[in-house]
Amino acid sequence: MSQSQALQATPLAANGGEAKPAEGLTGIAVANPLLTVEDLKTYFFTRNGTVKAVDGVSFQIARGETLAIVGESGCGKSMTALSLMRLIADPPGRIVGGAVTLEDVDLLKLPEDEMRAMRGRDISMIFQEPMTSLNPVMTIGKQIGEVLTMHQSMSRDELQKKIVEMLALVRIPEPAQRAKEYPHQLSGGMRQRAMIAMALACSPKVLLADEPTTALDVTIQAQILDLIAELQRKLGTAVVLITHDLGVVAEMAQRVIVMYAGRKVEEASAEELFGNPLHPYTVGLMASIPRLGLMRGEGADVERLQEIPGIVPPLYSLPKGCVFAPRCPRADDKCTAEYPPYEEKRGGHWAACWHTDAAKDRAHG
Repeated sequence: MSQSQALQATPLAANGGEAKPAEGLTGIAVANPLLTVEDLKTYFFTRNGTVKAVDGVSFQIARGETLAIVGESGCGKSMTALSLMRLIADPPGRIVGGAVTLEDVDLLKLPEDEMRAMRGRDISMIFQEPMTSLNPVMTIGKQIGEVLTMHQSMSRDELQKKIVEMLALVRIPEPAQRAKEYPHQLSGGMRQRAMIAMALACSPKVLLADEPTTALDVTIQAQILDLIAELQRKLGTAVVLITHDLGVVAEMAQRVIVMYAGRKVEEASAEELFGNPLHPYTVGLMASIPRLGLMRGEGADVERLQEIPGIVPPLYSLPKGCVFAPRCPRADDKCTAEYPPYEEKRGGHWAACWHTDAAKDRAHG
């Protein structure tokens, strides 16, 4: 973590004490949490069986903090975010259990009209694909204006001024002109910035960013990440960053949750997770990151870019025991017979694995 990120990091508790986890919460507890998710379960009921897309996920996040949720495609990251927004299509999906508490309000118990009022105002989301999330037959300005008029009362002149201000805030050049244009007239980076402007129009308390840099070139990626971090500092927004890019995680997040097959398998501070990963799935993700020396061909004869064998199992037909066992180099009979408990292996570092002692021994050997 950079020095600025370390300064932004939220301590576990004020005055040096330990934060007390909420009842039913499994994982790192933070002092004065803004958002608390407890035992969230989102299932899809299909012809093939019940798909447990999110299966007992819990976490907390404080104001101004960035929490990253990482994992391969199909691990439940985006479904977790959509569940927090209550945007799961029913049927076939349904949130079947848990609680999502924003300040003192359980979002899962709100009537739909009250939840609609919360979206955009208190909790907002940057979706993965701006071209499919933006309305192609409405101008950018009108789409941002819809968000503003839903939650705030203002005159037409005030509305137009606010729209231009939001586009300028996300560094879109000639914002007054861009407000009159349609999504197809903007570049990929511009559309992503417009999505961020929409998500932040009402200064939400929590921002869910689902793969905010997907399909953008690396220069634009860096600009978008810097923009989110800058706006977070200005507005004090809590950010839940959904990504598979560990480089983005290292740059942006204070804490990290690793998901596999709908469940949390590891959770720690970013510094601790990158320095001492305990779960073999996390170790595999770290080993699959391209390194500059390998890209140059240095040492390629002795070290190859590693990959995790196999694929995420279908969520309607999970194996008995640890679901990662079929892909795990540490797996033994105990792993295939019984799912490991999700527990604190060391201070502030949680994992669900029977063999984390082996990882700890290697880290200190």
